[in-house]
Amino acid sequence: MLQKLWVLAYRDLGRNRRRTLLTMLAVALGLGLLILMNGYIAGVMDEAVENTIRLNTGHIQLRASSYDDTNLSLQWKGLIRDPEPIVAQAAALPAVSGAAPVLWAGGVIATRNDSIGIQISGIDPTSSVYDPIRASLVVGDFLAADDRNGILIGWRMAEDLGLSVGSDVSLTVVDADSHADEGTFTVRGLFNTGIPSYDQGSVLMPLSKAQAFARADRRVSAIIIMLRDPQATDSVAAALRIADAQTLTWRDLNQVFLQTMQAGLAFYYMLDLIVMLIVAVIIANTLLMSVFERIREMGILSALGMKGRHLTQMLVLEAACIALVGIALGLIIGLSGVAYLAYVGIYIGDIASSAGTSVALSSTIHGRFVPGTFASLSIATLSIVMLAALYPAWYAAHLEPVVALRG
Repeated sequence: MLQKLWVLAYRDLGRNRRRTLLTMLAVALGLGLLILMNGYIAGVMDEAVENTIRLNTGHIQLRASSYDDTNLSLQWKGLIRDPEPIVAQAAALPAVSGAAPVLWAGGVIATRNDSIGIQISGIDPTSSVYDPIRASLVVGDFLAADDRNGILIGWRMAEDLGLSVGSDVSLTVVDADSHADEGTFTVRGLFNTGIPSYDQGSVLMPLSKAQAFARADRRVSAIIIMLRDPQATDSVAAALRIADAQTLTWRDLNQVFLQTMQAGLAFYYMLDLIVMLIVAVIIANTLLMSVFERIREMGILSALGMKGRHLTQMLVLEAACIALVGIALGLIIGLSGVAYLAYVGIYIGDIASSAGTSVALSSTIHGRFVPGTFASLSIATLSIVMLAALYPAWYAAHLEPVVALRG
């Protein structure tokens, strides 16, 4: 019987080919759009998190309990003194790929014609934590640990201020004694991380020079720890409980950003629901139209002894055919779009800089393949289509043969 129902369903779909094809196309475009949107938002969020960890926060940070990160405080009570033993302790853990101290300070970089506010980072040039900066160097040389007046700046900052390798600039910082200190430094190299906010507002110098410049003695703002596997974040953080220090994971350090991402996901889930509802309405409308067009035929089938459940099964099979073909086409459309986003991306340029320094948003946004999400969307689409077919199927099953024969 099921084979006969398949034959009837196939014949009925071919009766109005244009409507059938348009309905399949609606399912395909709906699913393709869902896959494209979810691949895009997954890429944006994953890239932003990865870049923020790579360039700003690390997976874990150790800070003094009283450190004030809102104004990059240089007060000694908020800094970690003699960080070397802590760095060695962290680096000895198997899950840790790198650990390094850093001293942050707010400052101003000035040329003869212009000046801008910046974040100064005193770094250990020998640490693997700063390999991403080393790899992004486009002109000049990386810093040496004993360099007393060399700095690295982003190429965007260099363009804004008209600087190049070898240029001398003036840096001003409010030191640990709340005095404004000024010094002249030479640009050793330019880096291009692809993160506009970072390339426009960051200046790097050797840690020892930053400590002397800011009068921080041997103190640092934090110890940044990078892990081989981000899944080990909580276990490593638990193993690094230091007296008078706070251990912060990347989730702790990016709470506002993560909350914003969750709000964005809620918006996209709502869009997903709207698209699926539109597809459901189209399917229900198509099948109802099919029922009304064949109402006399169904009356004849009922009069000849076909049971209502068989009419229901026939319409459900029609919906399944539409859904399966539409889902197959939707996967082709959606995955093609995600492939383009993943390998080419969308250039957003300086719009990324509006995200601020706390969110490392790249100037080129890439999509990401998320097989689990794509499979869930396909199953959800199939479920929505089958649910949408229930009312037309129920309507057909409950037609009185006499009424149906009258049309």
